[in-house]
Amino acid sequence: MTTPWGELALSRFPEDPRDRLRAWDASDEYLLRHLAEQNVPLSGTVVVVGDRWGALVTALAAHRPVQITDSYLAQEATRANLARHGAEPGDVRLLTTQDPPPDRVDVLLVRVPKSLALLEDQLLRLAPKVHEGTVVVGTGMVKEIHTSTLQLFERILGPTRTSLAEKKARLIFCTPQPASERPANPWPYTYTLPDGIGAVSGRAVVNHAGVFCADRLDIGTRFFLGHLPDSKGGRRVVDLGCGNGVVGTAMALANPEAEVLFVDESFQAVASAEATYQANGVPGHAEFRVGDGLAGVPAGSVDLVLNNPPFHSHQAMTDSTAWRMFTGARRVLRPGGELWVIGNRHLGYHVKLRRLFGNSQLVASDAKFVVLRAVRK
Repeated sequence: MTTPWGELALSRFPEDPRDRLRAWDASDEYLLRHLAEQNVPLSGTVVVVGDRWGALVTALAAHRPVQITDSYLAQEATRANLARHGAEPGDVRLLTTQDPPPDRVDVLLVRVPKSLALLEDQLLRLAPKVHEGTVVVGTGMVKEIHTSTLQLFERILGPTRTSLAEKKARLIFCTPQPASERPANPWPYTYTLPDGIGAVSGRAVVNHAGVFCADRLDIGTRFFLGHLPDSKGGRRVVDLGCGNGVVGTAMALANPEAEVLFVDESFQAVASAEATYQANGVPGHAEFRVGDGLAGVPAGSVDLVLNNPPFHSHQAMTDSTAWRMFTGARRVLRPGGELWVIGNRHLGYHVKLRRLFGNSQLVASDAKFVVLRAVRK
C-alpha cells in the first residue's frame, strides 16, 4: 500500500499466498492521503475504529494510535503487519468492541463497517469521549456509505458532510457538538424466539450490534434449528461461527449432558452467544471462545460440529472461510464424529464435503437452503 510516508507490505490473517484479496483498499489510501495533505494534527489520543486488517494503524504507528475492532482476524493481522514494519509492542493499543474505549478521543478515524448497527453502537460508546476539538473523519467505499450512514454520524456526534469520491472511495467529515443528552444505546438487543423451532422455541436471544440478523431470527438459522441432530449423552459439541449462539444453546437445552464450545471470530458474536446462553439458564457446561475457527482445539476431541459458514469477507464473496471451517472440523472430529452444515443451495458445499470427508448426506432442503451431514472416517 502506498502511503504519504512510504510503502507498506500488508497481509490479511491467516496469510495465504493463494489469496488475491488485499489487506487494504482505496478508502484506506484516501484517508491517509487526506491526513497528510491537510496536515491534520495527530496528537493526543488517536482512535481508529473498524480498521479491517491493520492498514491504518500500521501507517500511523508513529502516533501511537488505539485500534478498536470487532474482528479477531483483523487484530491478528494488525499484530503481524505492525511487527513486519518494526513497530514495538505497545506502539499501538489494540482494543475490541467489547472493551471500554479510551477516556478521551482527540482524533477519531472510522472505517465504516458493513453493519450500520455496529457503527451506531461504536459511535454511541465513543460520543462521551469526544470533545468539540476532536477531529472526526470516516472513510469507506462509495457503495458502503449511504444517507443512513451520514445521518447516524450527525445524530450522534454533530454536523456531517462528505467529500468528493476518489477511486470509488469517499470520506466523511463530522464536527462534534456538545450534547446535553444523546440517544440511548439500544444494544444489546433482546427478543423472544418464535414457536416451532425445537428446544429454543419461545426462548430469549441476545444480540450485540453487528451480529448477523440481530433484530430477528434469520430464515437459514430457523431452518437449521428444525433439523438439528438428535445428540444425547456427554458429547463434545462445537457451534462453529456461533453468531448469537442460538444453535449451540438449542443443542445444550436438548442435551444437558453435552459440553458445548461456542466459537466465532467476532467479539460481538461471542459476547452475544454467552449472553443468550446465560439468559436461558441452560444446565451443563459451555465454553465461549473468540478465535480463528477451530485453531487451538485438539485434534480428535469433538463429536459434533454445527456450522453455518459465511460466504462474504467484508464486500468480497469468497468460499475460503467455509473451506477453512470444514478443514478445521475434519481435524478436530473423532472417528465417527459429524459435521452438520447449513448453506444456500447454490454454494455447492456438498462438493467440498465429499472432497474432504469422502461423503456428504443431504439431511433436509427447501427452495433456498440445504442441511448437509459429513462423517469423519
